Amino acid sequence: MNELEAEETVRVVIFTGAGSKAFIAGADIGELKECDAAGGLATARRGQKVFSRLETSRLVTIAAVNGFALGGGCEFAMACDIRLASENALFGQPEVNLGIIPGYGGTQRLPRLVGKGKALQMILTGDALKADAAKACGLVDEVYPQEELLDKAKKMAGKIAAKGPLAIIAAKKSVYTGLSVDPWTGMEYEATRFGLICATRDKDEGLGAFLEKRRPDFQGK
Repeated sequence: MNELEAEETVRVVIFTGAGSKAFIAGADIGELKECDAAGGLATARRGQKVFSRLETSRLVTIAAVNGFALGGGCEFAMACDIRLASENALFGQPEVNLGIIPGYGGTQRLPRLVGKGKALQMILTGDALKADAAKACGLVDEVYPQEELLDKAKKMAGKIAAKGPLAIIAAKKSVYTGLSVDPWTGMEYEATRFGLICATRDKDEGLGAFLEKRRPDFQGK
């Protein structure tokens, strides 16, 4: 993420698995078995730090989920801004089957995406959801045939990358900030970011292009 953010021309990142079997294989069970309380705490904090890096990045992240996204794989997908899935994708938090719980943010992000009841059902039963069911409850944004998934993700990435880059950053930050505060504080934050955006050249370019009926040429300034 540090390397990607250092590239000024990069605005959107797509994460996907190699092949069709799995989006992310998940945790090393043998390694987890050796964890004591201190080791488990350190492991969870490290994973949470990595996944939170996605949410706080200026980059827009798209998870193109193919195959299994269980445990840490599901948590990684939830940490991305947008989740697209192939028809063979499978989502779940099966940690209770192993006598543990989600540790990389699953108990926090899942309820925010699907609601408390559905999240508790998934986490407490360990049951997985197929792609269509995941879309129906809000865990997934779109479902596509396996062979179309990456092309659809690239098309969406291109569409987002063509927008005003400062506006994209401000919009993403406003959404995530609003989720962690009360609505009134969130709206004040939104108003502040709106005001800052109005002082940019991109705002002048975007509105000018609309009035002149031409394609805007955003510079990120």
